Amino acid sequence: MEDSFSKTSIDKEKYSFENLIVWQKAMEFCEQVYKITKKFPQDEIFGLRMQFRRASYSIPLNIAEGSASRSKKEFNYFLSIALRSQFECITLLKLTSRLKILNEKDYLQLYNLCNEIGKMLNALIKSQKKLLETEN
Repeated sequence: MEDSFSKTSIDKEKYSFENLIVWQKAMEFCEQVYKITKKFPQDEIFGLRMQFRRASYSIPLNIAEGSASRSKKEFNYFLSIALRSQFECITLLKLTSRLKILNEKDYLQLYNLCNEIGKMLNALIKSQKKLLETEN
């Protein structure tokens, strides 16, 4: 039995935020977090695993939600929330590494991608602030 929609029909409709590389990277990061946290100990299902997943999906969700904003100021507000979630993910990465829940390979993979997302968010926030200043 075939799925009710194919990959091509999913990709046909694109929202503007989907063109943002930072959103694409955040989605990739979120997918990786889900895959890697499956390996977390059973007693962390409702602890670090869920917190890490929530923080990871908060990044692309806030980028997407902010893209629908009517103003650059409001967009920046949502980008700053995404950046806070990125900081939360960095902290969770460091904690799970210290607790030896994450191995070095998984840690480095997630850390490098998360760090890149943070740099991209900072750059986007700065560019939006400059646009705001030129408008005023």
